[in-house]
Amino acid sequence: MKVRLSHRVEAAIVWLLIKLLRPLSPATASRLGAAVAGAIGPFIPTSKLADKNLRLAMPELNAAQRRQIVKECWQNLGATAAELVRIGDIREIPRGAPGPGYTIIGWDEHVAPALAHGGPSVFFTGHIGNWEILPASAHAHGLEIGYMYRAASNKLVDAMVMDLREANFGRKITMFAKGAAGGRAAYAHLLKKGHLGLLVDQKLDTGLAVPFFGHSAQTMDAMASFALKFRCPVIPTYVERIGPARLLVICEAPLPLPDTGDKAADALALTTTMNEILERWIRAKPGAWLWLHRRWPKR
Repeated sequence: MKVRLSHRVEAAIVWLLIKLLRPLSPATASRLGAAVAGAIGPFIPTSKLADKNLRLAMPELNAAQRRQIVKECWQNLGATAAELVRIGDIREIPRGAPGPGYTIIGWDEHVAPALAHGGPSVFFTGHIGNWEILPASAHAHGLEIGYMYRAASNKLVDAMVMDLREANFGRKITMFAKGAAGGRAAYAHLLKKGHLGLLVDQKLDTGLAVPFFGHSAQTMDAMASFALKFRCPVIPTYVERIGPARLLVICEAPLPLPDTGDKAADALALTTTMNEILERWIRAKPGAWLWLHRRWPKR
């Protein structure tokens, strides 16, 4: 397989960063990643897209507030990337305990009762806080979740990240690349009463046009399609960053599934609710979301 020179260079840089971060503690790696990304990121051209997104989504903000959110966005991304190198050492701890770790809120109240029926389930989240901790937090409670993901355009980097996840967790992670083949594999996974996690906050060329921050956005319809097909629990879950390598995993009550008999209307209603929940999470802490991708149409 021919690999572009730029991809080889990019992969070499990622490999070097992993080598540099691996000896550090999770908290130290997190601080370093946040500091570097926060210092460099705002000057990268992608930050102009983030500012444009903020002007569209939250027009009440002034220029200084938008700059601060873009900086926080880069800091969170840098911390998340650095934590991935040592994510196997970020373990569940009691709420309020010192040091690195994550705490789960809402598992006993919402997740356990919803899964008591023994069938499949769907978890949805966004690029908020450190979304990479979700598979580990579910596994710690005896639940193996398969995730749909958007593969990196650089196949070398994509393979390195996958190897890093599996090396940290000490097991194979079930992942389905977005696309027709991945969708069929995810469907088969649910058919076997598996559990599926979805990152639902990125723009798709297909999907449903659903309001997001008051503007129409092409939105993944797979979550609604799967949930309505299997009539399974849909559990909103997101991660709040408390500090370096210190995370709060928040599981909310399962969503009620519409059942009007009109499949298209039900899918639209469920997807609209999903976007409303995402928006609520993001508005609560705008700097924790990944504003760097094109979420809305250019016009």
